[in-house]
Amino acid sequence: MKGLVLAGGTAKRLHPLTIVTNKHLLPIFDRPMIYYPIETLTGMGVTEAMVVVGGKGVGDVVELLADGSHFGLDLTYRFQREALGIAHAIGLARKWVNNDAFCVILGDNILRGPDLRDVAREFEDGPWDAGALLHRVDDPERFGVAELGPAGEVLRFEEKPLKPKSDLIPIGVYFLRPNAFPVIESLALSDRGEFEITDVLNQFIDTGRFFSREYTGHWTDAGTVPSLLRAAELAAEAHRDGRLVAPASRPAR
Repeated sequence: MKGLVLAGGTAKRLHPLTIVTNKHLLPIFDRPMIYYPIETLTGMGVTEAMVVVGGKGVGDVVELLADGSHFGLDLTYRFQREALGIAHAIGLARKWVNNDAFCVILGDNILRGPDLRDVAREFEDGPWDAGALLHRVDDPERFGVAELGPAGEVLRFEEKPLKPKSDLIPIGVYFLRPNAFPVIESLALSDRGEFEITDVLNQFIDTGRFFSREYTGHWTDAGTVPSLLRAAELAAEAHRDGRLVAPASRPAR
């Protein structure tokens, strides 16, 4: 399985912190934000990854991560010229993905808990076309929200609804196969002016080949000041408990 880290966007909700730098370079405890999603991918056993960059500080992201060898990764990069949404960013990786299954993780997602190696293997070896990790939150209106059936199955996702139908959201970890790219190319812009990942997931839910698992570890995105602080608190708690592995060392020049 390949990995795809999305590190573009304008991060206006974090202004003025992100006026002159990329959000994913902001520190969370003892390392830059983008280290956390990369560590999530390596915990799945991923060895090849692409980082989609955009907005401020693109060169700084590349300088920081380099070729990825200090993470145990073979890294490549793709530039997203406009902030047109998650699905648009995924679509940029079509040629690089080739025929492989892949995991997409948003660059501001902080997961603290068991690694996802078994979940990734279950998706890759199974019959599913698409999948997502789900998590329960107190403020689902900020996210895509799952509508659930009587047996707890996902019926549909709704993007940032005013009246959420549940407290279960797809966090920014998605599992896809190459047949996601024709779906992405068929999308229309949403009312928010983006190509929505929820529209991609909904199409695969309709075919009955959708995979979901609830993530019971600690999770937060880091896209707002309160959630940025929460992410640092989670990392600090893990450090105190001896569960936070030291960040990868930069290669010698």
